[in-house]
Order: sequence, then structure tokens, then C-alpha cells
Amino acid sequence: MKIQITETKEEDFQNIWKVESLAFGNEKEAQLTADLLNDQTAEPMLSLLAFDGEQAVGHILFTRVYLNEMDTSQPLLHILAPLAIIPEYQKKGIGGLLIKEGLKRLRAMGSELVFVLGHIEYYPKYGFISDARKLGWEAPFPIPEEVADAWMVQSLHPDGFVSKSGKILCADQLNKEEHWRE
Repeated sequence: MKIQITETKEEDFQNIWKVESLAFGNEKEAQLTADLLNDQTAEPMLSLLAFDGEQAVGHILFTRVYLNEMDTSQPLLHILAPLAIIPEYQKKGIGGLLIKEGLKRLRAMGSELVFVLGHIEYYPKYGFISDARKLGWEAPFPIPEEVADAWMVQSLHPDGFVSKSGKILCADQLNKEEHWRE
């Protein structure tokens, strides 16, 4: 298995849809991903595909988020959503490769923070800090206290956490309550 990671292009859409659908066992995340890829408020975004030979086996998407208001003069901040690996390639490190490559490219773009609402034992392995709300960053919609640790943040700025705190606003397609409930 030799995994190659590439930035997606328009002609990769079918591969993205297939990976998202297979990974989650339905088309809900695939549709959200398609909507986000066409959402101008998600720009600048970063979309990466992992390939094993010619087969697309994983996808990750990072989209722009804002603090308190949608003001494009703010520093660049992103959210990771979704991360998808097809079932037969799960638990083989491909998700980690996509996260690491994505964070490296976001850092190069000048992004200062990355947020994720995800598995509390998985994402901290890649530098995410649990319960971003305690650090001053409120999720777009309330996260129940019993799963507050699932709302995470990571600084990409060389000086650490320099961005002001506040409520995160996602791209229009992700800033809907239905995407923030179990």
C-alpha cells in the first residue's frame, strides 16, 4: 500500500462522493461535502484525496470559519469536516496522513486555528485540544456538556494561540444546526 495525497480538482468530484458515501454508509456526508465544495463562504478551503494506486480511499475537507461575524479581513481560521476513509482502508493510518498533510498545507496558507467536532480519543493524537469552549471558542451551536470535549481546536500559528476568542461561524452550508447534533 503506497498512499498518495493530492489536492482535489473539479474532476475528482465522483471520487470524493464515492469515498464519503462508502465511509459513512450513506450519502448525508457526501451531500454536505458537495454543498461545501460549492459554498463560496467556505473559501479558502482545502480538499485532499488519498489514493492507493488509482483507487481513492480517503478524503478530508477543511473550510473557512470566522469569529463572531463573517468578516473576510479576519485572520484565516478553518474547520475540519468531514474526514472519510473507505471501510477496507480504515485503521491503517490514512486518516492521520490526511490530517497531517492538511495541517501542513493550512499552516503554509497562513491559517491560525483549526477546529473539529470529532472523536475525543482520535483527534488529540494529531494535536487537537479538547473542549475548545474552555479556551474561549464557542461552537456554532451548543455542544452538550457530556460531550464538550469533542469540540476541539489546534493552533497553527508559530506563537501558539494568538487569535481572539469568540463564537465560531462556519460556511453557510455547515452553519446549520442539523450538522451539530448526534
